Amino acid sequence: MTEPTTSQLQPMPDDWQRALAVVAHPDDLEYGCAAAIASWTDAGREVSYVLATRGEAGIETVEPAKCGPLREREQRASAAVVGVSEVAFLDHADGVIEYGPALRRDIAAAIRRYRPELVITLNHRDTWGGTYWNTPDHVAVGRATLDAAGDAGNRWIFPELIEQGLDPWNGVRWVAVAGSHTPTHAVDATPGLERAIHSLLEHRTYIKALTNENPETYARNLLTRFAEETGKRFENRLAVAFELFPR
Repeated sequence: MTEPTTSQLQPMPDDWQRALAVVAHPDDLEYGCAAAIASWTDAGREVSYVLATRGEAGIETVEPAKCGPLREREQRASAAVVGVSEVAFLDHADGVIEYGPALRRDIAAAIRRYRPELVITLNHRDTWGGTYWNTPDHVAVGRATLDAAGDAGNRWIFPELIEQGLDPWNGVRWVAVAGSHTPTHAVDATPGLERAIHSLLEHRTYIKALTNENPETYARNLLTRFAEETGKRFENRLAVAFELFPR
């Protein structure tokens, strides 16, 4: 098992205007980096969300045909809490996302459409901290996002996108991975933590299926604990961590 580093985290770059967050499911961003997103939108930056699925297989007690639309509504409400109005879904099947050219193409198309300087995704490695097994969906989407950031700038990869009016975009400067076991950078979560908590609370149906704990208590304790733990490596400020890959 690789031991996590304990070095101090560096501040995330702030010389950018547009970001695109690409994850597998509704709630993936709310469990990791919504506090950072709130602070970015407060500063006038544009952040858009792209989700590979609608999370239709995520609640045991709700059949997929009903669960997908419900979780989409919760995700749109959740995004609005932190200042994000643009939420798109790629309609891959929840739980069985396949890494490969089709997924890379869809994400590259989104990158060309939104033209971000910063791309955000979730932990693409096999485990969470070397302890808990990651889901195939997170691994597939995270890895495909890292690859698609390069695909988006190459006109000879997925040339059919040009025929659809999506010209190559070479403007991605970084891919930031939330939930990484080896983070390198962080964002002060203090200004956005309260909205991050309320953003997670918009996924109320999912949370109620997940735990018997009061939803607000659950969300507040979880996100505060994450932020405090990260803050030990960020001048003891509440923080959200990322592993930053320059491009």
